[in-house]
Amino acid sequence: MSETENKDEILNEEYEGIKDLGGVEIDNSKGKFFCISIIGQIEGHNVLPSQTKTTKYEHILPKLISVEENEKIDGLLVILNTVGGDIEAGLAIAEVIAGMKKPTVSLVLGGGHSIGVPLAVSADVSFIVPSATMTIHPVRTSGTIIGVPQMFNYLYKIQDRIIDFVVKHSNIERDDLMELLLETDEIANDVGTVLFGEEAVECGIIDKVGGISDACNTLYELIKKAKK
Repeated sequence: MSETENKDEILNEEYEGIKDLGGVEIDNSKGKFFCISIIGQIEGHNVLPSQTKTTKYEHILPKLISVEENEKIDGLLVILNTVGGDIEAGLAIAEVIAGMKKPTVSLVLGGGHSIGVPLAVSADVSFIVPSATMTIHPVRTSGTIIGVPQMFNYLYKIQDRIIDFVVKHSNIERDDLMELLLETDEIANDVGTVLFGEEAVECGIIDKVGGISDACNTLYELIKKAKK
């Protein structure tokens, strides 16, 4: 195979990865990491309409495991611009990222709303750009609701799982997170809080304000430490 054909094959593989997963491998003298994007609405057990931009968890989970077990990949960069979505799917992705031994960095661009909050804090170091926003609100559900105490206890337990995860993987206190969660004066006709970039850092949910270069440089530093 000629050098030109080899380059074309690599480019085709990268294109397929971007098309299917929104991900691409970055390889240079500082290290090799995989960049994966979580965008739109996180699709779980139900298939969303074709016109909805989605991230399918059945695509993301195997790729994350592949990154963790691939000896040639040194770390993971997660790019987030999501409105949220399926709670179980989002938590599943967040748990896999949090459980990885390889260095991980997340960057919130645009939005990291709802279940996007646990996804953002699941990495070793989290970044957010100044213009990005994060919406923190109570658990929502659709479909049939049975008006019995067991139903409300179930929703409370789901919410408690999310709160525990965010508190464990960020610097915010539980009481402070609950206050943001139940705020009634922030969002019109709703309960919760919208945080902009610096506000998300000030309250302890996100580690740092920064852009793509900051996220990449931090990941390279973590990779360097991990190799030592």
